[in-house]
Amino acid sequence: MVSVTIVTWNSEQVLRECFASLAALDYRDLEVIIVDNASTDGTPAALREVESRWRVIYNQTNTGFAAGQNQAIREARGQWILCLNPDVLLNPDFVSQLVAAGEAHPYAGTLCGKLLRWDPGAPQHRTRIIDSTGIYFTRNMRHLDRGAEERDNGQYDRAQYVFGATGAAAMFRREFIDAVTVEGQFFDEEFFAFREDGDLAWRAQIMGWKSLYTPVAVAWHVRRVTPERRSDLPLVINWHSVKNRFLMRGKNASTWLCWRLFFPVAWRDLQTLGYALLRDWRMISATFCWVGAWKNIRRKRAIIQSRRKVSDRDLLWWFCNTPRSVDAEKQSANSE
Repeated sequence: MVSVTIVTWNSEQVLRECFASLAALDYRDLEVIIVDNASTDGTPAALREVESRWRVIYNQTNTGFAAGQNQAIREARGQWILCLNPDVLLNPDFVSQLVAAGEAHPYAGTLCGKLLRWDPGAPQHRTRIIDSTGIYFTRNMRHLDRGAEERDNGQYDRAQYVFGATGAAAMFRREFIDAVTVEGQFFDEEFFAFREDGDLAWRAQIMGWKSLYTPVAVAWHVRRVTPERRSDLPLVINWHSVKNRFLMRGKNASTWLCWRLFFPVAWRDLQTLGYALLRDWRMISATFCWVGAWKNIRRKRAIIQSRRKVSDRDLLWWFCNTPRSVDAEKQSANSE
């Protein structure tokens, strides 16, 4: 069984189309669990329409994306968990293609497909612009979407191991979820929202799990948060994004890796601090939020590092300003 877990918050504009794509999936052994984080628009009305088919949980407060997904995952019965954003449309064979890929590659704990941009309301709303073909980390420890903004001309049409999967549509093996969960949390709830997928991918790499990109599994995603739109985004998005960068690094990066990448990381941090001081003082608290969370960071860090199976000297290869990947066939041959 595949369990699809969705967290909604004021998602009315895209919800019914997302649900229609779920209903059209060719994979039938499926359950859908939806957690609504106290939506104030028409989302509850849209959810009531599917209560007879799928399980819907209504939270009284907005607990955040990470906590909402964890809540749904705890209720899920499937051997595979597809964490799905409500602003994603799936091809009918999206789930069946990912399951087939996962069964063929047992070392992959995470699976992702080719995400293209969905532009609701446009005449050609299912575009050929790439949203994500997996995530990668740069040398300043930012994580970005591989291929984002490129036109899809088949350049990412090989099955490949990548650093991780974007949280918009990622499938996880149940065994993987159990192995990388820390203090009962698969996604770190201290993140609230944003960058929790990068944190999870980094933690998984440390613990020796792989992430497989499968191009034949295609979906479309509305991308609201991109680097070039940062100045136009609401404060809450930028605040959590900055805060979570430091939380993620504190938990996952070894002292050796921090020294090895000191200059690009320090330059990025100086830019962030400079923006806070010169452009938006409200961001200063996000820059130094890790100080107040240091006890939690240290505790989680100790757990993660105690489960380490891959050294940061080996992981350093992935931290590159151009996306890196390994062809799945080549990796499989080397593993045999």
